[in-house]
Parts: sequence; C-alpha cells; structure tokens
Amino acid sequence: MASRCTVVMLFGGQSAEHEVSIQSAENVGKALKKAGYKVVLVGIDKQGTWRLAPDVRAPEPAWPKVVILPGGGGEIIVLGDDPRTIQADVVFPVLHGPLGEDGSLQGLLKLANVAFVGPGVLASAVCMDKEFSKHLLNSAGIPTVKSLSFDRDGAANFSTAVRELGSPLFIKPANMGSSVGVSKAHDETEYQAALNYAFQYDTKIVVESFAEGQEIECAVLSAGGLKASLPGEIVPTSNDGFYSYDAKYLDDKGAKLVFPAKLPAEITQKVQELSLAASQALGCEGMVRVDFFLKADGELLVNELNTIPGFTAISMYPKLWEATGIPPDELVVHLVEHAITRFHRESALTSDRGS
Repeated sequence: MASRCTVVMLFGGQSAEHEVSIQSAENVGKALKKAGYKVVLVGIDKQGTWRLAPDVRAPEPAWPKVVILPGGGGEIIVLGDDPRTIQADVVFPVLHGPLGEDGSLQGLLKLANVAFVGPGVLASAVCMDKEFSKHLLNSAGIPTVKSLSFDRDGAANFSTAVRELGSPLFIKPANMGSSVGVSKAHDETEYQAALNYAFQYDTKIVVESFAEGQEIECAVLSAGGLKASLPGEIVPTSNDGFYSYDAKYLDDKGAKLVFPAKLPAEITQKVQELSLAASQALGCEGMVRVDFFLKADGELLVNELNTIPGFTAISMYPKLWEATGIPPDELVVHLVEHAITRFHRESALTSDRGS
C-alpha cells in the first residue's frame, strides 16, 4: 500500500510550537519516505497560509499557496503561476499546539472528506484543554495533578492558590504544549510574573500543585486496537527545575532521557494500563503520548495527554516505540493505515434517513 499512497504532511502552523513542528516534520518525512510513501509537503506559515513546500524548513512567501477543497476527498489545489491539483490519500498533521492539535484542523480535514493521522475532533480538543481533560479523567477514576483554572478576570491570588495547592506552584496556559508559557513560582512576585507570562499564550490558565516524583511518559498507538509502549523517564537537569521548552529543544544537556524507564515490572504494567485507560476516557485513537508523575509511594498521577506528540530526533514518542520494537518507518505505517481504516469505517456510515 505504501508505494501507491500519497501522504500530504502538514507542518509549521500558527502556534508558539511552530519551530518544534519543523523539527518533527523532518523526521516524520524521512520515516514516511523510507516506508515507501509518496510524500507531499505543505508548510503553514505563522499567518496561517498553506504553501506547497520543496523541503522541510520555515514556510517562505515564494512558495505557491495551496488550499484544500471542502468535500473534495483530499483534493488540494495549488494556486499561482502553475495551477494544478494534488490528490491526498492521507493527511499527516505534524502540527503541535493550537490550530493544529486542538481539533480545529481535524474538523477542517473531516469537512475535506480525507483520511488523517491522529485522534479526531473531540479527542484533540479535549486533550488540548488541560482543565477539561482533567475533569474527564477524574470522572473516569484516573488520578491527575490537583489544579485550579481561571481566566484573567477570575485569577486566584497567590495566597488562595497556595492554600488550595501548596507551594511551589506550576502555572501553565490551558491550551499549549511543549512547556511553552510554563513557569514555577515560589512566592507572590514569581506568581504574578508567571501569570503575566502564561496569559501571553492563552486566555485561560491552569495552576497546578507540585507533584514531586519521577516524570514518566508512555506512547499509545492504534495497531489492531490500542497498544501501550514501554514507558520512559525524563530526568530534568536544567536550571529551570522542570522539563522546560529550552530543556526539550534548545539545550542538549537540559534533560536525561531514559527509555525504557528502569521501573519495577508492576509499575511498568500500571503505567501501560493507565495510559490505555486515559486514552479511552478521552476518546483518543491513532497516536497519543501520556505523561505521568510517579510519586515515591508508587502513586501515578496523569499530567496530560498529547495527541500530536513530538517527533524530533530526541522526542519520546518515536523513541519509546523504537525501544518497544517498532522503528520509525514501521510506526508511520501503523499510523497511516489506521487513518485509512478509520476513514473507510466512518465513510460507511449513512447520513440518509431513507424514505
């Protein structure tokens, strides 16, 4: 199937994770080509314009604009001096953060009537919103880090936040990934600065308690049903004191990544079981990465779920599957084949009430 299948890979995007997307796309593109797919690159610039890309780098104004046709079954129209159409069999979004990972793009692709990799509209939207994902996880009996959420008008003061959550506090935009806009606060001054910083990226903020323990991640994949990888561990070594954006992407000594994690067998099994349960509770399929805190007493707390996890050279999602026995070129085959299977399954549903 791979040699006959055209995969349109979307990368870049309008979120603060634009540059991370470009790093991820480079590796996804290599894996897709190695697997035998015909790959068409579409870069989305920071203004939201789609452009046919000759390679994986920041989208440039000289590249021709493209649009995807609503109801076109994957037809992509190239505009400009050389107008033509491209037929996508599958779209592979490699877009992290808002307007790529939050259900917006997934809704557009459903309207375009084309198969796409990753979770659908609802799961993408819910997982992106840290407040609502916690509500659903807790209602399913899955433990999460204790938190407060509010907009700027209803922001909790420092003393209230500490009374509810303890100290130190973590302040995060509710809808963002890659630790963008995240700060750790020990006092009133740091707290106010952290709020101002986080509100640059979102209109809603989540303040979380400090969950002391190991940072554990597990990858989930649809491959004949949902399957969980061996877990990995992140050991931050940067001055930030947590797995910050700089530690993830800019400082090659910002964290030590251990895959698979050196955990007792019963903890490994529990991580895998909770990863599958959390994915099912939020309606995820295709791919998702589940992040945990493992406390000293063995309690596991879900931190968040990422529906388009990083695919950079050091990202945990592909590394965990590689450690579990699925190299990147096989991983993308599972993802593309699941996208096609789901598309055919959904296309078989009727919208005609009959006579």
